[in-house]
Amino acid sequence: MKARSLPVLGPQGFLNLAYWEWEGPPNAPVVLCVHGLTRNGRDFDLLAQSLSKQFRVVCPDMPGRGRSDWLPHAQDYSFPVYLAVAAALFARLDVPGVLWVGTSMGGLIGMLLASLPKTPVRRLVLNDVGPFLPQAGLERIGGYVAADPAFSNRYELEAYLRETLAGFGPLTDTQWRHLIAHSGRTREDGRLGLAYDPKIGEAFKSGPVGDLDLWSFYDRVECPTLVIRGADSDLLRPRDAIAMTERGPRAQVIELPGVGHAPALMADDQIETVRSFLAG
Repeated sequence: MKARSLPVLGPQGFLNLAYWEWEGPPNAPVVLCVHGLTRNGRDFDLLAQSLSKQFRVVCPDMPGRGRSDWLPHAQDYSFPVYLAVAAALFARLDVPGVLWVGTSMGGLIGMLLASLPKTPVRRLVLNDVGPFLPQAGLERIGGYVAADPAFSNRYELEAYLRETLAGFGPLTDTQWRHLIAHSGRTREDGRLGLAYDPKIGEAFKSGPVGDLDLWSFYDRVECPTLVIRGADSDLLRPRDAIAMTERGPRAQVIELPGVGHAPALMADDQIETVRSFLAG
């Protein structure tokens, strides 16, 4: 794995986009893995390591997360900005097409990109997200995203993450330690905080209250699509997952028992599900 960066033009000037690259075999197809709302590219380390036997894998930290620069204003954290960032990354990679794996927010970005004319997205994995987001699930996410907690030590951070990320499903202690190692930052007051810009919470809370309907975009997606749903998810409802098999790209749906929002894609069977779909 190599740490890389890319200057990207944002709404208020240039920003540094950090990304993690697993080179894979020569001329291998490129997989882009994009994380959820408050997460970062290191969430995909186990998946990327496995996929790199067959693919070149790139995992960005979207603006305001991980090692990427923060944006000046809360309203800058928006889908138009994320789409522009993805376009800049496409240009850097200089390949005719990409295979997209997106968790939650990352899946929505991929779906929007895949709906566009002449899209470079050739295959699409939507990890526990779809074109309809119910208000209740959005309110739950907003409840913790808007917080800016501070922790005195790593143990407090770990306890918080084990609670808020419980929907990731059963994880080993080693997997939890990996997530925790890449989920914290040192605040100005010297305490530990979460590795994302608190303004993301402000932007999320200031958005429209209610259900979010993106079916018109999903219906324009034409590439092969895989939907991975946590059986206990409150963000991707069963009836919406079924509808995704009947319209638009007519996705294949895999449901994971004992998992909520969103599957961590760390378990061997989850990794193999993604790998086999991407391989076509």
